[in-house]
Amino acid sequence: MFFTGTYTPKLDEKGRLILPAKFRDALEGGLFVTRGQERALDVFPRATFEAKMTAALSAPSTVKEVRDYQRMLMAGASEEVPDRQGRITIPPHLRAYAGLDRDVVVIGSGDRAEIWNAEAWQKYSEAREQAFAEMDSEFAGYGGL
Repeated sequence: MFFTGTYTPKLDEKGRLILPAKFRDALEGGLFVTRGQERALDVFPRATFEAKMTAALSAPSTVKEVRDYQRMLMAGASEEVPDRQGRITIPPHLRAYAGLDRDVVVIGSGDRAEIWNAEAWQKYSEAREQAFAEMDSEFAGYGGL
């Protein structure tokens, strides 16, 4: 499954988020929420996260950037299982990292979903829109995306 689309659920007072209905089947068996880039949160199905961690752990820990990546990704990770209503709890440390309040945006990003502060997503997407519109079809040598 690929995660696609843009959704605007609300965080409740307990820090819970209702996952988009289209994402629930892929995430019902468990998921990991962790720090992502641009101060968003990444939401991975359990198997995808485990594969990423296996790859990250196979990199040489003698390289500082590798250790930094492993630490930041794993120390921030929270394992969650959606409840019957499709809700997950976003832990306080991850809400603080992403600046999440009541208004959030959940986007599909291929192998993962991302959770953004609504204002941060608006600024990010507006800032990238023109560059996206002008991208070459060969996308910087990635073989014709």
